[in-house]
This record gives sequence, C-alpha cells and structure tokens, in this order.
Amino acid sequence: MDADLRAIGRQFAISGEYVSGGPYGMGHINDTFAATFRQGNGSTRFILQRINHHVFKNIEGLMSNIVAVTGHLSSKIRAGGGDVLRETLNLVPTRDGCSFLQTEAGESWRVYVFIEGARTYESVERMGHVYAAGRAYGNFQNLLSDFPSEALVETIPDFHHTGKRFEDFLNAVDTDVANRARTAIPEIEFVTKRGQLVTVLVDLLKEGRLRRRITHNDTKFNNVMIDDRNGEGVCVIDLDTVMPGLSLYDFGDSIRSMANTGAEDEPDLSHVEFDLEVFAAYTRGYLDATRSFLDREEIERLPLAAILMTLECGMRFLEDYLRGDTYFRTTRPDHNLDRSRTQFKLIEGMEEAQEAMALHVERSLAESGDGGGEGA
Repeated sequence: MDADLRAIGRQFAISGEYVSGGPYGMGHINDTFAATFRQGNGSTRFILQRINHHVFKNIEGLMSNIVAVTGHLSSKIRAGGGDVLRETLNLVPTRDGCSFLQTEAGESWRVYVFIEGARTYESVERMGHVYAAGRAYGNFQNLLSDFPSEALVETIPDFHHTGKRFEDFLNAVDTDVANRARTAIPEIEFVTKRGQLVTVLVDLLKEGRLRRRITHNDTKFNNVMIDDRNGEGVCVIDLDTVMPGLSLYDFGDSIRSMANTGAEDEPDLSHVEFDLEVFAAYTRGYLDATRSFLDREEIERLPLAAILMTLECGMRFLEDYLRGDTYFRTTRPDHNLDRSRTQFKLIEGMEEAQEAMALHVERSLAESGDGGGEGA
C-alpha cells in the first residue's frame, strides 16, 4: 500500500517526501487514505481518495462541482474573516493543474489537505456536538444560498427523488434476482404501506411551494468535522453529492443519521430508538443558521422530512439486499437487511413523536439564536 500511495502522491502538487500512509475513515463508497509527507522540519498530512467510478459515472462533472462549491465557500469564509484551510475542503491539484488524477489503470484519485485538530464521529457522544452539526450544515446551506444551481452537474440523477427510489424498490421486489424477498416480507410490507409518502416533497417542488437550493445530499453525522478543542462544527466534508436539491433532504437525512440511539447496522433492535432530545438540539442549531432564508413551508415540513429521508434510506438498504448487495459495502450476509430494519424501527419512533417534533421546530424558530455550545 505504501508504494501505491507514494506513487499516487507524486502525481499531485505536494512538496516534501512521502513518509507513510494507510486506510482512513469508515466510508461506504470511496477508498480513503491518510498520508504523511515530510515538509521542512515538520510533516503534513493529506487525504488521498480513490473515487468509486461505479457509483459516480461522471467524475469530471463531480470534480467540477467540488471545485466550484469549495471556491465559493472559500470566498465567503475569507470575506467573513474565517479560516479557509479549516472551514472548507481544500483540493490539491495534480502537477499538471487538474483537480483529479486519472491513472492508466482507469482509477480516479483526488487529494485534500488534511484538517488537523478536528474529527468526525460515527455516533453522538455529546449533545453539544449535535447542535454544532446542525449549525454547520445550516451554515453550509446559508453560504451556498446565493450560488446558481444551474452551475452544478447532477452527479447522481434523482438521488433524493423518493418516488423514483420507491419504483426502483418495487422493481427489486418483483425481480428478486438474489432470491431474498421471502426473507424480508415484513420489511417489504413496511415500505409498501407508506408508499403514499414518497412523492410528497417532489410534488411540493413541482407546485412551486418548495424552492430548489444547493444542498449536500448526504448529511450524516460523520460528514461534519467537530473541533477537538471547542466542540464546534468546523467543516462539512464529503461533497460528492453536492447538487441542486431541497433543504429538507439535508435536514431529514441528518436526523436519520443522528437521532438513532443505536448503530446504523445494529442487529439488536432493542438498542434502536428515536432520540427526541437529539432532534431538538439539531433543529435548534440548524435553524440558528437558516432561519434568515428558509421559507415557512420548508420549516413546517422538517418533521416530515425526517421520516421521509429515513424511509428512503431504509428502502435503499433493503433494495440493495434484494439485489444481492451490489451498492453498499457489506461485511456479513444480512448486513443490508439489518441496516433497513434499523431505519424502519427509527421511523416508528418518529411517527409516534410527530407532534413533539413540530413543537420543537416552533420553539427553535422562536428562540433568539443564542447557541448551544459544548454544554448544551
């Protein structure tokens, strides 16, 4: 691995001598590595990432999006007196000035400057981190609120078109290529009973009641870097799916990711509950950063978005299970089935708490925005 990373690193505009490197993080899609280079009397780390071309068919468009979005974010952060090297991702170009490297073997690689003094979390450890993540994602949307949506490529068409996701799911049930449908009958019934929900947001968009915005589209808790010192959200990472979408997609997916008391692939569902306290903390942070530009329709639909994005994710896990585990990485035979079950258990908790969720939204909206902080 060292030899491979050393060879890849040489192709990028990185000064200094390669020291060491290895796998980094727990991403499902791309292959990510951290590599250290000796520079002067010290050393600097970089993230080297092999992009999954099976998932992302248009890598040139994807990288064009990232260049445009990080450039816009950098300008806004710099104008506001922020730290550009920590508050947004910074691409390192190849030695011939390209945003990514295409190897003779057909692989696509990119390099980012490593953000030190901050880390991501797979699960919630402190409530202050939840507020920080909500504010970080809200600020991400805020900084991009004036970015022209037509300037971005749709890297995965219809990524959060839940109606089409539902059609794909039904197709997977009907074709049953892996002969697994008989082992997932309760889960299949859970999804089909909620089929009336799947087009709600896209229908509101068609009617002009929701506004298309630039959104992250993969707002898991582990896509926000939290500062080691003060617990604040430093940087939103993993920009592969940044494209035009709905603010509700980002909010809902965050709640799906953070408000689960268990792991995303927890096989023991007794550990999986919907954490209303997490919902309240995230909502407070998110609205502190977005209340100035979100429409009332968007704000009122926040609880629904949490349910719908969790349903969409559960459908995707279950569809992949029915197709033989061809999209998400798995480490055991029923891994994707376990993942779908956790999402469906989470939905049941959300459905029971809808009124309380709406009340927390209204309370957060009425607050002055005095923040959450580490002690929240």
